[in-house]
Amino acid sequence: MYPKGYAGRILYVDLSKEKYWVEQLPVHLAKAYVGGSGLAAYFLWNLTNERTDPLGPENPLIVATGPATGALAPSAGRFAVVSKSPLTGIWGESHAGGFFGPELKYAGYDLLIIIGRASRPTYLVIDDSSVELRDGRDLWGLNTRDATNEIRSRLGRDYHVMCIGPAGERLVRYASIMVDYYRAFGRTGVGAVMGSKNLKVVAVRGSRGVEVYDPDRYAEVLEDFLWRNTEGPWALPAQMSLGRYGTPCLVTVINAIGRLPTKNHWTGYWEEADKISGEELLKYRVSRGSCFSCMIMCKHITRVPDGKYEGAFSGGPEYETVVALGSNLLISDIRAIIYMNQLCNLYGLDTISTGKVISFVFECYERGILTKEELGGIEPTWGNAEAAIELIHAIATRRGIGNLLAEGVVRAAEAIGRGSEAYALHVKKLEVSAQDPRAQKSVGCTWAISVRGADHLRSLTTVDELGYRDIATERFGPDKVDWVCDRLSERYKGYIVKDQEDLFALVDSVIMCKYGTMWPPMYYFDFIAKLLYPLTGIREFGDVKYLRLVAERIANLKRCYNLREGVGKESEVLPRRFTEEPMPTGPSKGHVCNLEPMLREYYESRGWDFESGLPYEETLERLGLDYVAETLRRRYKLPRLSHDSSKASRST
Repeated sequence: MYPKGYAGRILYVDLSKEKYWVEQLPVHLAKAYVGGSGLAAYFLWNLTNERTDPLGPENPLIVATGPATGALAPSAGRFAVVSKSPLTGIWGESHAGGFFGPELKYAGYDLLIIIGRASRPTYLVIDDSSVELRDGRDLWGLNTRDATNEIRSRLGRDYHVMCIGPAGERLVRYASIMVDYYRAFGRTGVGAVMGSKNLKVVAVRGSRGVEVYDPDRYAEVLEDFLWRNTEGPWALPAQMSLGRYGTPCLVTVINAIGRLPTKNHWTGYWEEADKISGEELLKYRVSRGSCFSCMIMCKHITRVPDGKYEGAFSGGPEYETVVALGSNLLISDIRAIIYMNQLCNLYGLDTISTGKVISFVFECYERGILTKEELGGIEPTWGNAEAAIELIHAIATRRGIGNLLAEGVVRAAEAIGRGSEAYALHVKKLEVSAQDPRAQKSVGCTWAISVRGADHLRSLTTVDELGYRDIATERFGPDKVDWVCDRLSERYKGYIVKDQEDLFALVDSVIMCKYGTMWPPMYYFDFIAKLLYPLTGIREFGDVKYLRLVAERIANLKRCYNLREGVGKESEVLPRRFTEEPMPTGPSKGHVCNLEPMLREYYESRGWDFESGLPYEETLERLGLDYVAETLRRRYKLPRLSHDSSKASRST
C-alpha cells in the first residue's frame, strides 16, 4: 500500500518540446529523503552536473512539497523551489509560504519538475490532471501584481499563482519568484532561472485531498500543536511578538544584543533602530494574514496613507527587508522602506541581495571608489532613500550601472576593482543576510558552512542568541549549557550548528516553517516523529534516530553537490569585516569572529576531514550515499577512517 500523506506523483514539464508527463514517486525515495528539499536534492543531483549552465535550458526548476503540505500540520504552508543558482553557480534553494504549495498537492503532485526553454514567453496552467502551456507574450513585461491579476481574471480567483517580474525576465541574478502577490522565493536567483526558460507564470488549482494513515493519532498531534500555540510556554512569544508585530519584531531584540546590520555591516548597533521597529511598522498595518495552517499569522499588509510615498502598499516588509533597505543603508524612514519593498516585489527582486548590493555601492561612493558620473548621476550618500530607489529601478531594468549591479556584489566588485572587493560582503557569492557573526559567533559558522552561501535559514540557532538554557540543557547536556548559551564564545558552536542544520534539513523536507522550529523553538525531532508516522504510516518515520539519519543524509547530499561543482572548504570563509574589524559600537563592541575552532567542531561532528574539507568515505557509506561517493571519486581522493570508522560521525 502506498504511504499516506503523499500525492504519490511527480509532474514533469518539458518547455522545449511543449509536453508533459507524470511519474509515480518511488516509495524508497520518499523513505530516504522524506520530501521537499530532500527529494529535490536527489533529483537536482541526478538532473544536473558540473557543466550545467544555471541559465541554460538543461537546468531544472524543481517545485517541491512535503508530506505535511496540505495536511493541516503546524505551519506547513511552505514549499520549496530548487535549482542550480545563477548567482552562486552552486546549490540553489528558496522557500515561500502561502497557499500555492497545498494547492499543488491537492492537484495531485508532490513535485513539479520543469525543464527546457519555451520558444516564446509562456505560462503553465495546472488544474488537477489538466496541464496546459499557453502563449504568454502579452504577459511579458508586466510586474508581478499585474501579471497575477491578469491570470486570475482569465482563470478565476481560486487559482494560486507564482510568477516573475521584469527582473526575472532580464535575468537579474538575484531575481525572485513572487507567489500570490506577497510571498517571495527570494534567494539564489530562482526567478532568473524561471526567466531563462521564458516561463512567466505557473498557476495551479486542485480539488483532491490528502489522506492520513491514522486519523485519531494524527488528531492528537494537532491538538498538541493547538496547545503549544495557545497555552504552552512558547505561546506568548509566538502570538504577542510574531503575531502582533510580524517578523520586524526582531529589530528591537537584535539591536539590543548589537547584531543589527548597520551601514553595510560596519556595526551591529543603531541608535535609530526604533524608527524601523515592529512597533513603528504597526502604525501602517492595514491587514494581517496567515499562510496555510498557521496560527501565528506573521504576514502583515502595510500601506502608506499620505506624504511622498502615499499609496505604497505591500506585504511586509519582513525583518530581513527592513534591515537590508533600512539600517543597512542608514535609512530610518519606514515609509520609504515600505515603498522600496513594494518596488522589489513588483519587479521580482530579492530584497536581501538588493539591499546588500546597494550598501556596497553606498560604501564604495563614500570611500571614493565610485563616482557620481560612473553612477549615472546618482549620489548614494548614507540615508539617501531616493538614491536607493533609483538604484532599485536601475538594477531591475539593467539600466546604466544597474546592468553591472544586477550581476551581484562579487561580479560587480571584480569589474570595478580598486579595492571595492573589501566591501562586497558575501559567502560563496551570496550576499550576507541580516545577522553579524561578531555579535553571535555561531552565525559565522552558519554562514561559512551553508550550502547556498551566507544564509541564515539552513542552520541559524537561537539557543545562544537568546540564551535558552532549558532548551540547551535538554538538547546538548548540562555540562555544555554555559558555553552553548554564550553567544560571544566560539566554543561548541560548530556542534550546535550541525544539529540545527540537520533539524532544518528535515524541516525543509517535511515542509514546516522556521517559525516554530527556529524561533520559538517549539518543534524538534521528537515532535516531527510524532507527526510523520500517523500521517504517512511509514514506520521508520516514527523513529527519531531514523529521522536524524535521514536529516544527515540530506545535509550531506547538498554539501556534496557543491563539492561536485568544485566548491569546497576554500569557500568556507567570511568577509574580513567580520574577522579582522572589531565591532566598533554597541553591546558587542570589540569582538571579531574566529571561525577556525567552530569549523573544526563542525567538521568533526559532521564526519568530514578538516584538512581537505572532504567527507570520509565511511560517512557517505553510513548514510547510503554510495552513488555520491562514486561521483566524487572522479575528482577527489576521499579520505578514509578505516582504523576507526566510528569517528565518521560524532554527536554533540
